[in-house]
Amino acid sequence: MENDAVTLCCPNIECQFANPLTHKFCQQCSTPLPKRYLWAVGDDFSPSHPGSILADRYLVINKSILLDIKPGLLPQIPELEDLGKIRPYLKLIPYRLHIPQVYGILDLGNGQPQSEILLLERSPLLVDAGITQVSLCSSLDDAWSEASSIRQIHWLWQLANLWQPLVSQGVVSTLLDPYVLRVEGVLVRLLELRFDRQNTPTLSQLGAFWQELLKSAKPNIAPFMQEVCKLLMEGEIKSSSGLIQVLDQGLKQLERFQATTIKIYTKTDSGPVRPRNEDACYPASDTLITKPPQDNALAIVCDGIGGHDGGSVASNLAIETIVQEVKELIPVTDDQINPSVILHKLEQAVATANDKISQQNDSENRQGRQRMGTTIVMALPIAHEMYITHVGDSRAYWITRHSCHQVTLDDDVASREVRLGYALYREALQHSGSGSLIQALGMSKSSSLHPTSQRFIIDEDAVFLLTSDGLSDFDRVEECGEAEILLIISENKSIENVGQRLIEIANTKNGHDNVTIALVHYDVKYSEPDLTITVDISQVLADTELDPLDDHQKTQVITENKTVKFSPLLPLLLVVIVGFGLIFGLLLANKWKEQFKSQPPTTSSPTPSASQAQTEEGTGKREQGTGNR
Repeated sequence: MENDAVTLCCPNIECQFANPLTHKFCQQCSTPLPKRYLWAVGDDFSPSHPGSILADRYLVINKSILLDIKPGLLPQIPELEDLGKIRPYLKLIPYRLHIPQVYGILDLGNGQPQSEILLLERSPLLVDAGITQVSLCSSLDDAWSEASSIRQIHWLWQLANLWQPLVSQGVVSTLLDPYVLRVEGVLVRLLELRFDRQNTPTLSQLGAFWQELLKSAKPNIAPFMQEVCKLLMEGEIKSSSGLIQVLDQGLKQLERFQATTIKIYTKTDSGPVRPRNEDACYPASDTLITKPPQDNALAIVCDGIGGHDGGSVASNLAIETIVQEVKELIPVTDDQINPSVILHKLEQAVATANDKISQQNDSENRQGRQRMGTTIVMALPIAHEMYITHVGDSRAYWITRHSCHQVTLDDDVASREVRLGYALYREALQHSGSGSLIQALGMSKSSSLHPTSQRFIIDEDAVFLLTSDGLSDFDRVEECGEAEILLIISENKSIENVGQRLIEIANTKNGHDNVTIALVHYDVKYSEPDLTITVDISQVLADTELDPLDDHQKTQVITENKTVKFSPLLPLLLVVIVGFGLIFGLLLANKWKEQFKSQPPTTSSPTPSASQAQTEEGTGKREQGTGNR
């Protein structure tokens, strides 16, 4: 499909220059030109031939794949009463690594069978050499037989982790539909969501679905997979958390055949306009460490808040506290790794740092915007796993040969509106104060702090980038991910040179803030084992039932407050009680009245104690922005 007449409008509202589709930057103002490919949801959607334009905005690439040629304009947004139909997409935004988000709607009009088409962004689409050469990522079925044994179990592990969140939103049928299950290298990605009908699918059905994959499973894991499917279908694996722990044990067995070297490089810079640097990082700026030989590999990026020296004090105090806490956390051997405990302890370390900063604020009588604080994002690689914890809008990105994905969700007003199901993300970004933080370390006690912790399995070469918003603003990471960061993997470019290049990009293309980055490079070599892996699944399930942190939710989906339901007989019972109370009260009052009349006037009667009505007030939390930084 070629249409030389089609142009891509500059997203800069003050420019709107029409550029050729092949250009990466606006010819008029040099603004980056985003290529937003969208997936159109709807079986009845049958657009015109490729190359045609719908609604004077969307270029048809092929059936169901569109390109927004006016990316600077807000897409058409569904009416408020229609948000219920797409709310699962909104509330599942913490899982956008796997689940696409709603971009807007396309109103076809003209008597089309389906007049409003849902447009999804960040769908599993592959862009080939040409701008218009776009296709779907491979289905799980098609890619399965070519995957390594550790990759096969890893894909199942990702599906297991999605099970409970999708159940909570009534869309778990998605995980039983082979057409929507796509893979992009290491990642399982969903094309769209399938809404559950009358009966919610069960884990038993998941086991039957997975059994179809057994035909082309690697021989060394086929018996293990067969046992997992059997126990799922028989109801012996009763929860998704139990299933995750079983698959974890399979991954742990295969990890012994994977050699991993980890390099970490950090750098911080005050930027061209800020008089001081309120950011901080660990290890210290311009440090390169390698694991092995180092046992402990931890990377932290903090972006201080508070002006003067406050932000610097908060960010450095956070790092000092967390480094000390994490030293006591690292397991001596891989056999001692308990993911739930590690995630819980990382959140506790963040809470401890928060309280130390908050206490210093209190001791210095800092109030409101004068309180010093900091965002934080940290990465802890252990064996074949990566643990990410964050608070605020400092981000983590995962870069592989196939993609560059943001894995953290900013703690800002816009993201909160989406998580609550109130607005689409593109719409929320237009609201005043959309970038204001709703939480950061040091602003309040840890009881009101909600860090986000995640765990990732690494089975191929990868780079994790931790960064403050000095680099991530204006989508600079997405813009340079393939051109700069991927070179560490694809061309074995020095991690130090790439880190310094990222600082340069931040200072020249953004330049409005301090900038701090940490790069964590995984160099992975996996050898397919000849032996068959064995896991004592019954023991794993028994341990799961005893683990108090088993159901520790790492990234929660915000759900509506549940209304407490009372018995229909309760109102009648209350009327009866009140009636008897009134009658008894009248009789008692008459008796007191007669006694009072019979007593001498000099005798004082004790006043009966009055009942004190107590009002129970709700304790719902109200999140308040800490202000743009």
